[in-house]
Formats: sequence, C-alpha cells, structure tokens
Amino acid sequence: MSRIAKVPITLPSGIDIKLEGNEVTVKGSKGQLSALLHEKVGLAIDNSQIEIKWDKADKIANSQAGTTRAVINNMIIGVSQGFEKKLALVGVGYRAQAKGNTLGLSLGFSHPVDYEVPAGITIETPSQTEIIVKGFDKQKVGQVAAEIRGYRPPEPYKGKGVRYADENVVRKEAKKK
Repeated sequence: MSRIAKVPITLPSGIDIKLEGNEVTVKGSKGQLSALLHEKVGLAIDNSQIEIKWDKADKIANSQAGTTRAVINNMIIGVSQGFEKKLALVGVGYRAQAKGNTLGLSLGFSHPVDYEVPAGITIETPSQTEIIVKGFDKQKVGQVAAEIRGYRPPEPYKGKGVRYADENVVRKEAKKK
C-alpha cells in the first residue's frame, strides 16, 4: 500500500481547486494547472485538506494513488511558489544570454545555438555561465532544463559542458602512455 498517498495535502491560502469528473484544476497566483486522474483514484476535498481515496485491494489503484498525490502536490506548489532549475556552463568560451523569448548559447560549436523558450517558462541569465529556468509546471521546467543540457552534456574527461548546478560529474583519468 502507498505510504505517500496516505498523507493528506494541505491547501495554502489563495489556492482554488476544482474537481470535475476525472479532471483536477488548480488555480493560484502564478497560474492555472490541470491534470487527469486515473479512474480508480478519487479525491476528497475538505476546507484546507485533500485526501486521496482508492480501493486498497486493487493493485492498479494502489500504484496510481501515490503518483496522483505527488502530481496534485506538485501542482499546488507550482501555482503558489513555482519551480526553478539552475544550470551551469563549464568550459572556455561557453556563454549564455537571454534575449527576449530565445536563449542564445555559445557552446563551442561552429555556430551559436538559439533555444526558443516555450510558453509558461522564463529563463534568466544572472551571469554568462549561469542559466535559471523558472515556471509553475514542474514537468515543463525539468524538460526545458534537460533540453538545454542536451545540447552539450558534461563530458567525463575535462568536465566541460552544460550541467545542473547541483550535479556531480565523475571525472575519468586520461589515457596513459
């Protein structure tokens, strides 16, 4: 049985949640998110708490209950506080510059890389080697950060590339003669 799904979600003030059939909609100061629930999982919404309801004997409902709770909790955190991922550029000449709705990257290629920022995401570059991806949808923030990192992932010999700020790159020893 899911331990995560047993824990009720507390609603912060200023968050509005609606359940229409299998669709949950969460509104907050940052924006609005909606998600479809599995048909074997339900919600019980009180004044300031949300509880996940499911048939504990059903294997599929058991597996979906914790996921549903995590998704709804991430939606509530997203519309109230938002999410952010930090990326660091390591390498000589590696630079990033936010230009409106595009992110210009100089990653050692023969050409600059321009990344179009999707709607609902903001990108900041406090310095030339730092990128901060912000948004209210956790999945979209992670996907954008992964796409930017995908242009030049960190390589194991010199550690050059685009990496997450908290990422630890395991370095390999160079070839011996």
